[in-house]
Amino acid sequence: MAETQAWDGEAVRNWLERRVAAARSDQVTAERGGRDRQDDCDKAAAEEMVCAFFKTKASIRVQADFLEDLKTFIARDEYLWSGVYNDAKFDRHVRTYARKLVKMAKGNTGFDNVAHYQQ
Repeated sequence: MAETQAWDGEAVRNWLERRVAAARSDQVTAERGGRDRQDDCDKAAAEEMVCAFFKTKASIRVQADFLEDLKTFIARDEYLWSGVYNDAKFDRHVRTYARKLVKMAKGNTGFDNVAHYQQ
């Protein structure tokens, strides 16, 4: 049976910081694609928003606290971010990305993958 890794808040913070940079790059690429790539731009903006919001949180140090903050974040009614093309889709993208983080945090997996493009 595989050994479970201990929670590493600094690794999570580093991953979030790298995701912010990747999301910003993806937004620039999507913007260059014009009207057809507006949804891609909103997806990247959602990723940036979520990662930027959590990278400075103290709760990142403790897995249970981080999960609780993520659940509270998901429960919001709406999310405000400048430069969004479609507010309803953006809110949906934010929740989807936050749920991805919940899954990663519960399993303590994926935070070691700092590559730009991820699955």
